Amino acid sequence: MYRVAVRIFSLAVSLTFLAALTLLVYVVVTIHRPGPLENDVTVVLDRGMGLNPIGDLLEQRGVIASALDFGFWVRTAGEPGSMRAGEYLFPAHVSGAEVARMLAQGDTLKRKLTISEGLDVAAIRALLVEAEGLTGDLVGAIAEGTLLPETYIYERGDTRADLVARMVAAMDEITAELWAARDPDFPLGSPAEAVILASMVEKETGLASERGLVAGVFLNRLDRGMRLQSDPTVAYGLRLAGDFEGPLTRADLETDHPFNTYVIRGLPPGPIANPGRAAIEAVLHPEATEFLYFVADGEGGHAFATTLEDHNRNVARYRQR
Repeated sequence: MYRVAVRIFSLAVSLTFLAALTLLVYVVVTIHRPGPLENDVTVVLDRGMGLNPIGDLLEQRGVIASALDFGFWVRTAGEPGSMRAGEYLFPAHVSGAEVARMLAQGDTLKRKLTISEGLDVAAIRALLVEAEGLTGDLVGAIAEGTLLPETYIYERGDTRADLVARMVAAMDEITAELWAARDPDFPLGSPAEAVILASMVEKETGLASERGLVAGVFLNRLDRGMRLQSDPTVAYGLRLAGDFEGPLTRADLETDHPFNTYVIRGLPPGPIANPGRAAIEAVLHPEATEFLYFVADGEGGHAFATTLEDHNRNVARYRQR
């Protein structure tokens, strides 16, 4: 009788082991197959979600075929508690095993926000407000010229304030690096002044080949005590004072405000935009030139001149276009 009982017990254990092994093999094979997802989909997993709710949500969204199989695989092959919250982009036909790996490694969706060179703070604020996935309000003023134009990577749930702090830190780092490598005879006295001039260069030309020339013209005029007479500074000051949308008129050029470089001498009191690295470099390493004037040439660039007579001829040609 004892031997029979032992054999029955051994058979039961063997059958149980065989059933468990069969289940494991089934799950392993199934979990590595292409999943049912027909198209890429984003899924947000909230903080505090356990394995079962995560599996149920993924099954509901069509990412995995079976929450039960997924849960068994994670418990068998991984650490259920290691799955991280966040926004995930799951590609079409992603396998359950790959889903588990993504969750364990926190392979969340990385979003991008591109800040173009020459945008002012008001425009950047608008981009931050509209950026999908960012949270929190922007409280307090942001100084013009303190945000580095660049493409920033962020995740859903990051705050707008933190992203602004990253932009400020990036501008501080770049400015310090470029200032330390400035030309030995660079005439301006501080990085802040260099950023002001770089913001003017940024707004005057979008051509990389012209940045050094435009910077050289402005520095030549400063050296000779000439007014800078930069239209973008006038427009910026008018926008600060009201709802100016342009174009500039002769009366605008005569308006007395701190940013009107047709009226004031020297640099304006602050930047008129957020310049990029290339514009700052152009200011700190200006092109050696005798030019004192430039005007749009009607073809996307500028015509440069040394004398007022030549400049007036360039202006007349532009007006004839």
